[in-house]
Amino acid sequence: MAKNVLGGNLEACGIDPMTGFFRDGCCHTGADDIGLHLVCAEVTREFLDFSRRRGNDLVTPMPQFGFPGLKPGDRWCLCVERWKEAMEAGVAPPVVLEATHISTLEFVSIEELKAHALGVD
Repeated sequence: MAKNVLGGNLEACGIDPMTGFFRDGCCHTGADDIGLHLVCAEVTREFLDFSRRRGNDLVTPMPQFGFPGLKPGDRWCLCVERWKEAMEAGVAPPVVLEATHISTLEFVSIEELKAHALGVD
């Protein structure tokens, strides 16, 4: 069982829309996941605009890939490097710690994640 950044079992991130590299609702990873879709985030308009400007349009539906397009409030497994880039630009979306893969800690600190954690004051 994969672990989350808090050391517990990795929880589901989102099923509507179905997220994860393996489209299983979780931020699991594997050898084929070159983007490292590890961070479970609740996307915001600011992040979606930022991502589009950086060349990754997460808003436009792509039915040929079963991708409905995201809207603010959707939960999605983000590439850890894109989330880090957004954090450094001041537009990181909130993170669901229980659903964020432990491998994220190889790229960002637990303190950085907690500072952006959903539902944490």
